Amino acid sequence: MLFVNPSHFLFCILLCLPSATFAKPVDLPINLISVTDKTEVIEVVGVRKRLYQQGLLKDSTVKTELISQQQIKANQAANLSDAISNSIGIRVSNECSMCGAKRVMINGLKGEHTNVLVDGIPLHTMLSGFYGMDAVAMSGVGQIEIARGAGASLTAPEAIGGTINLVTQVPTKSGGDLDVSMGNMGYKKAALMGSIVPQQKNMSASVIFQVDEREQFDGDKNGVSENPYLDNTSLTTLFSYDYDRDTNMRLRLNHTKSEVFGGPMLGEITASIEDAIASEKLGTSDNLFENGHVANRYIGQPWQTAEWVKTQRNEVLASILHDFNTRLNGTFSLAHVNHKQASFYEGIDYDATDSMYYADARFNFDLNASHLITFGVDYRKERMRSHSDALADVENYVSDSFDYLVQGIYIQDSWMVTPALEISAAARLDSIKADFVDLKKPGVEIDKILLSPRIDSRFFHTDELTSRLSFGQGYRAPLSFFESDHGILDAEKGYLLNVSEPERSTSINYSLNFENELWVSTLSMAHTSVKDLATLEHNTLGVPVLSQLKETARVLAVDFSASYQLNSDLNITVTGEAYHYNDVFKTSFAIAPIEQRATVSINWQHGSHTVDATLIYIPSRDLSDYQYSGYEDRFAMQQKPTSVSAFSTLDAKYNYKLSTSLGLYVGVDNLFDYNQGSEGSSPLLFDDEGGYDVTYIYAPLRGRLIYAGFDWAF
Repeated sequence: MLFVNPSHFLFCILLCLPSATFAKPVDLPINLISVTDKTEVIEVVGVRKRLYQQGLLKDSTVKTELISQQQIKANQAANLSDAISNSIGIRVSNECSMCGAKRVMINGLKGEHTNVLVDGIPLHTMLSGFYGMDAVAMSGVGQIEIARGAGASLTAPEAIGGTINLVTQVPTKSGGDLDVSMGNMGYKKAALMGSIVPQQKNMSASVIFQVDEREQFDGDKNGVSENPYLDNTSLTTLFSYDYDRDTNMRLRLNHTKSEVFGGPMLGEITASIEDAIASEKLGTSDNLFENGHVANRYIGQPWQTAEWVKTQRNEVLASILHDFNTRLNGTFSLAHVNHKQASFYEGIDYDATDSMYYADARFNFDLNASHLITFGVDYRKERMRSHSDALADVENYVSDSFDYLVQGIYIQDSWMVTPALEISAAARLDSIKADFVDLKKPGVEIDKILLSPRIDSRFFHTDELTSRLSFGQGYRAPLSFFESDHGILDAEKGYLLNVSEPERSTSINYSLNFENELWVSTLSMAHTSVKDLATLEHNTLGVPVLSQLKETARVLAVDFSASYQLNSDLNITVTGEAYHYNDVFKTSFAIAPIEQRATVSINWQHGSHTVDATLIYIPSRDLSDYQYSGYEDRFAMQQKPTSVSAFSTLDAKYNYKLSTSLGLYVGVDNLFDYNQGSEGSSPLLFDDEGGYDVTYIYAPLRGRLIYAGFDWAF
């Protein structure tokens, strides 16, 4: 297959960079700005605000998309996957119709190649990256920063696809916000943020609480859900204190609980989650569906399709920012995360505890008028232990328990070459050790010292036209079973591990941005290659094996966005995305990625009225490119479709301000009610041997949601 050569790609981009005279970028209306120059902006008071204004706490050359708090609310986003699902360059992939596990894909890379940061610190473990996206509450998040490409963050070299940074909202005055909404399908959300800022303004404290819940959804009415029950609770406390003019201290604590249940419909097939799991003692039903067809009524035992995942997560993040003098400042951060999971997958239990410690010392030194030097060291230690009673005595089973240690040093030079050209050159040197600790896996699987360089440049062609060109390398250690297959379903034969190398990536990214008082448009291209990409294979006995591809996987991502301020009230945004994978990369996907997507969004504000709406169009696809095959029935008489038609979804929200502090809103997600269960083929399937699975996914798995609520600022 023909594919883009990275060197040719880079050469073509360089030809597009004519000389120009530099001029300062123009200021734009807030609802027009989609690309920012700031990748590590922190909304703060006191010491941090002063250093930010001096340019000592930002990296200005990396292309970064922002999702504001206003946009988060316009999307009615309860969690991270809701907040970013419509963002350009990002796709939220539903990996399982039972448990609803989400993976966040950036620039066409897989979900495990995305690193989620909190205030610039990587707080998500290997395990929480799988079930964590639907549990990360959006209450108290001031904005979301998305940086695409390998090496996009000095502190997250494993982000081969890119990083998502959740910037905590830091209050500037005492007060709070209460947002409550309800809807059909058991939808409930309540979020409360209360803050205290004393008059001396050298400290602040916030408490953020959110609960949200959704019932199961069964579009084809066969008694088995296509989208699970979800119940989340999150509590966050944040303290910020300016010890003196030069020192700021912060402490952030978070506790999150989440419960997910999919499979037999509660109240129909089974009375409760407990009853569904307990039904295992009743034995096995030979037939799961009437006449053996997935579209017919479910008649099996509840446990045979039940998937239940309960997680509990605790985070502690402490940091001190000190301004040593007018040219040097440093940030010292410590973090600890503990993630526990108890789960049940169609008769197979899986319990795990994942604990991570992280430390970082980072300095910014203003060398001269042209050079800002950033350097530091960091340390990450992660320990994951898993156990399965159902698989413990299986001969071909190896636990995915691991120890992971990363010790790194990094340096970056932000260089103002000319008034029109900025270059940021960075490098990380990491010592990584990854060890699967099962007695059947002696020795240390990965023990490497890796150098990861990154170069970013920004060139001002004119007042309105800016180019950004980036080159970066990254790595990732493939550690967890869940990262390559949510396939506990086929693990009754065992599970084996065969990884010995870290994944290594090389990416080239180019963007051309045009901005004036009415228009903001951006064209982006990214080419990424990954060596030793982790994938799931089966040996001759049919045992799942976590292994690595021998050939290089490649993806080319191209996207375009244009936003136009039609008048003082109305803004229209249009985006288009396309991804091209080579055949090697395609073999690694369990769920077919969306390769093309177009969106049209409007934001209308007039007086007390606000309307936000987003239309998404997905063209027809050929699923056979991603090894999709299966049958609607256990007798292998009716094949599942591999050619699926195009579809559209529409989300809309109307908000009316009763006063400056109180607003009422109504909204709808998926207005057309298009979902795979009722409009297409069930995500459930049987294979050639009559085995049952739940991953024939290609369209939305939840129908129309109608909600109403209020938002009160006090």
